[in-house]
Amino acid sequence: RSAPRMQGAAQAAATAERPAAPAKRPAAPTPHNTPSANKSARRAIVKSSSLRANASGSAMAPKLVGAIDQGTTSTRFILYRVVGDGVLQPLASHQMEHKQIYPKPGWCEHNPEEIYANTLTCIASALEAVPGGATASDVACVGITNQRETTVAWSKRTGKPLHNAVVWLDMRTSDLCESLTKEVMGGDKDAFREVCGLPISTYFSGVKMRWLLDNRDAVKAAAAENDLAFGTIDSWLLHRLTGSAGTHVTDATNASRTMLMDLRTQTWHEPTAVKLGVPIDSLPRIVSCAEEYGVIAEGALKGVKLTGCLGDQHAATLGQRCGAGGAKNTYGTGCFMLLNTGGNVVESKHGLLTTMAWRLGKDATPAYALEGSVAIAGAGVQWLRDNLGLIRSASDVEPLAASVPDAGGVYFVPAFSGLFAPRWRPDARGVCVGLTQFTTKAHLARALLEAICFQTVDVLEAMRKDASELDMTALHVDGGATANGLMMQTQADLLGLRVFRPANVETTAMGAALAAGVGAGLFSERAVFEDTPADEPIADAEWLRDEIANRAYFEPTIGEDERTRRYAGWCDAVERSLNLAPQQCK
Repeated sequence: RSAPRMQGAAQAAATAERPAAPAKRPAAPTPHNTPSANKSARRAIVKSSSLRANASGSAMAPKLVGAIDQGTTSTRFILYRVVGDGVLQPLASHQMEHKQIYPKPGWCEHNPEEIYANTLTCIASALEAVPGGATASDVACVGITNQRETTVAWSKRTGKPLHNAVVWLDMRTSDLCESLTKEVMGGDKDAFREVCGLPISTYFSGVKMRWLLDNRDAVKAAAAENDLAFGTIDSWLLHRLTGSAGTHVTDATNASRTMLMDLRTQTWHEPTAVKLGVPIDSLPRIVSCAEEYGVIAEGALKGVKLTGCLGDQHAATLGQRCGAGGAKNTYGTGCFMLLNTGGNVVESKHGLLTTMAWRLGKDATPAYALEGSVAIAGAGVQWLRDNLGLIRSASDVEPLAASVPDAGGVYFVPAFSGLFAPRWRPDARGVCVGLTQFTTKAHLARALLEAICFQTVDVLEAMRKDASELDMTALHVDGGATANGLMMQTQADLLGLRVFRPANVETTAMGAALAAGVGAGLFSERAVFEDTPADEPIADAEWLRDEIANRAYFEPTIGEDERTRRYAGWCDAVERSLNLAPQQCK
């Protein structure tokens, strides 16, 4: 098999030989989306060494934008320099892990105050790490992106948490979801889909709120006294960072993951709240993803405006600059794929979720998305390492898989805890199909990488069916597993689409920073997406050339017949994985 077809390094090398000439940007990877340094092929590049000076040396407004990236296992703060109209250059960052609390099997909690304290520390440490130093006066605004669905309850009066945050992956609401489905919704788990785009599931915040009301006396008492504030992590951080009991807001993307928001109006849907037993007066006010929410009240960025907020997967989609018809896939422990459907709320008929993409301003037009999640991606590589001992480190999987030309007829379905989108089969379990005496550990490694890619094909094919009018011409990828070039080439082959990997794969924080910049008026939503903005200077030629050199495009190298044959083999293997779980999981 030929080596992955990566473009960018050659272009950067040619550019570097002509340092006095403008850098030539390669063509945008899709007509729907333009990466930050791809925005114009004709802009001049000028160097600037000052955070607060333009090319002529005159004073300017603060030119740094911060992004709080609050994830499931850690919190990160990244500072970006605004080097052009909607173009951001990462300067410094700091990251801290927080404790995972497991009170019972299947339960997972976080300490909200620990998350807030870590956020302040990350901000201070990132400022210190900026070359030459930086202070609050250098920072124009800050955006927030966060783990979605994780739910916090606190007192409106004291501002203190009433319980640990219940994490998105927590399964304690399984019985509650079953009873809601049977007793309240007449057995229809999709009864709320028309309004909120989501099924009844342990995944979403509304049932976590109900569980806290039913099972925690402090939460129940606060509700009775109209002292209860519910929110996802974005709401909690905005509340704590502003130091104001009156700051009880959530952005439309996070609200769309509660089961309680009407997608079309971006308001709380009272009939749904009543059925779930969640008091409306405990919920935050829904705001856009790009506007001023308040100012930071303490710490190293005291006085700086908070102007952007999105859930993590929405932020990554924005960070990849996926306009209508653009799709991104994040490869982590699992996979999360979003397809921007523009202004249309597309009700999925093929096992996907309908959600917000973003609304970048109070009066901005909302964008919507289809979402599909895959349970096992990087977790499958960890399983090869930790359970089977086939590799010593996760990075070993690529050379091992590349040591054979193909998977030798082996299909590996890693349904360790069932299959997620679009099949939604909790009764599935992992299987290997096609083993022979010829099979080696290299074939298993390659089959595992192919399985990650096949699951992505499953989701993308469902998206194509649900949104057939959209012209999807490329997949934008991010996440740690995208460093595996063999897997990215396999993904392009099995999709029959170009796969684009940006130089900066921290697209989640980038999305939060872009939203903050729009919310602060540093640049417009149009500037984030347009192909050829005004010819204003770009401030750092060396960074731009490095950014170009480190991008990668993977083009399909197999024909449609081979692609169809291999996908049929995958679908056959999936059928063999069904109905294998214990009876209670079916």
